[in-house]
Amino acid sequence: MTTASTTTSTPGSTRKSAWSATDAIKDLILAEGLRPGDPMPTETSLCDRLGISRSSVREAIRTLASLDIVEVRHGHGTFVGELSLSPLVNGLIFRARSDAHEDLRTLREVLAVRIALDLAMAERLVDEYAGTKDDELTALVEAMTRKAANGELFIDEDRTFHHLLLEKVNNRLISELVGAFWTIHTDLQPHLGVAPGADIVETARAHGEMLAAVQAGDAGAYREAVQAHYAPLQRAVERAVTEREQ
Repeated sequence: MTTASTTTSTPGSTRKSAWSATDAIKDLILAEGLRPGDPMPTETSLCDRLGISRSSVREAIRTLASLDIVEVRHGHGTFVGELSLSPLVNGLIFRARSDAHEDLRTLREVLAVRIALDLAMAERLVDEYAGTKDDELTALVEAMTRKAANGELFIDEDRTFHHLLLEKVNNRLISELVGAFWTIHTDLQPHLGVAPGADIVETARAHGEMLAAVQAGDAGAYREAVQAHYAPLQRAVERAVTEREQ
């Protein structure tokens, strides 16, 4: 009499299988030269081509979707994702909210990264903008100045200003990082009870000084304007930290 043997997978082996499938699918994307928006092979095709189980493929796709490496469009299929910095943004927002009861360390570090990125671009921006006049950036500065004078925030204009300012530098990663850390900082402030910088007139003026400095070809003045731009935001964070300590 023979007894049929059954094979059971342990949680550890299941995780290993899923991670192996994840790596295999990433390798396939690279080998096929697939680009963002391109359709992925079907689930059945992935199982056959990679020699892995359907459950491992499904778990791997979920993992890759969370990393924006693939995008699942229900009813349409799976496609190569945008490969954006969304996972970084979401992870840092969660980290910052988790340490909110302490000293707002993550928010302070995010602000420090924003300053460092802007300062690092000084020479490149001066090279691109010196001797020019950008009407679109000028209009954004005027809109920020007008809103600040009326006591209004200018979040949309602020984001667009930083995005457009870097367009001429033609460094996609820097632009994405600046945008990512802008989003993290802006989304976090209300959740953590940090009011926007009260000195919004000062902030609006600093944007104008940043633009004027690069158009004048003055990297030093640009760096000073960057520090002035972030000073009200830094004070707002420090006020929040002090209030938590009291």
